[in-house]
Amino acid sequence: MSKVVIIGPAHPLRGGLATFNQRLAKEFMQSGDECAIYSFSLQYPGFLFPGKTQFTDEPAPEGITIHTLINSVNPFNWIKVGNRLKKERPDIIVVRYWLPVMGPALGTILRRVKKNKHTRIVCIADNVIPHEKRPGDKPFTKYFLKSCDAFVTMSEKVMADLRSFEPVKPAQFVQHPLYDTFGDIMTKAEARKHLGLPENGQIILFFGFIRKYKGLDLLLEAMAVLKKNQGASGIRLLVAGEFYEDEKPYKEQIEKLGISDQLILRTDFIPDSEVKYYLCAADAVIQPYRNATQSGVTPLAYHFEKPMVVTNVGGLPSLVPHNKVGLVAEPDPSSIANAILDFYRLGENYFIPHLRSEKLKYSWASLVNTIKTLAGVWKISKGIK
Repeated sequence: MSKVVIIGPAHPLRGGLATFNQRLAKEFMQSGDECAIYSFSLQYPGFLFPGKTQFTDEPAPEGITIHTLINSVNPFNWIKVGNRLKKERPDIIVVRYWLPVMGPALGTILRRVKKNKHTRIVCIADNVIPHEKRPGDKPFTKYFLKSCDAFVTMSEKVMADLRSFEPVKPAQFVQHPLYDTFGDIMTKAEARKHLGLPENGQIILFFGFIRKYKGLDLLLEAMAVLKKNQGASGIRLLVAGEFYEDEKPYKEQIEKLGISDQLILRTDFIPDSEVKYYLCAADAVIQPYRNATQSGVTPLAYHFEKPMVVTNVGGLPSLVPHNKVGLVAEPDPSSIANAILDFYRLGENYFIPHLRSEKLKYSWASLVNTIKTLAGVWKISKGIK
């Protein structure tokens, strides 16, 4: 049995990182380990957070110890938290890294911990080079990465980015596990009834926070292309997710394109309890990204056995085998529109057998075993018993 600490967002913070960390903690505990999460008392200052709120009003997950302690902008707090973890002497710390702005806080905490000469630090790197660049990205990332002993990435693109900073330290690529905490698959009719959507008709889904790199504007242009196609004018796009940037340009684009009748906009934050309805209500999930590492939407689609249309960027094509679990398009409106047409030509049922076999690769046990192996590899390399 190992003593494991996960450093990263958790309840009452909301979003995919928190959901992931809580599910990972459960997997460690199910494998017989002791596990707790060290989360943030202050994750982002208000002016840096693009959404409406950082917090969920849903109940805390049962059976998980969450310490809400880390202040991302207070260096005195970093030292205090680091010293506490140093004394606790966990066998493994699993630390999430998704934004360079977190580098100073996390890097300082981990440097304090390493003074105990016992704890192995394995980073799950969601991004190494961020989607949206800011001053300080490179030095913050370098500072953080030097505090880690080994790395897990969930896309080959992130692995390549990591190796540009850390060419030698142990690192392993693991498929992003399935989000299996949102409930079971339900019928499309049941899901649409719950959401107040028409039971019949063609509905595709764009799901998640809305940011420039996710290419919603390309998808809106694609909807305009479909509208001109007499046989495809009935396809409707369900946009489910909160704007993490100014929504005005999107509203102006919708009006200019004249596609408001093709859209169903649910642009508030989607709580965990509602996620299953949106996934199950759709015929397919569309990810029209301009650039990408991995996507948390992909394992959601796998879990609910929804075919995907993704763009040929970053790690998406390797996660979505073309013409099996979905279709890969180029990141331009005409190509996306043609892929949507191809999806309906093939039919949803064409993809289901492939989805069911492919999803077996995406296990939480595999991630836990990889983390433990990496921690052991580092320990051996240091001559520690």
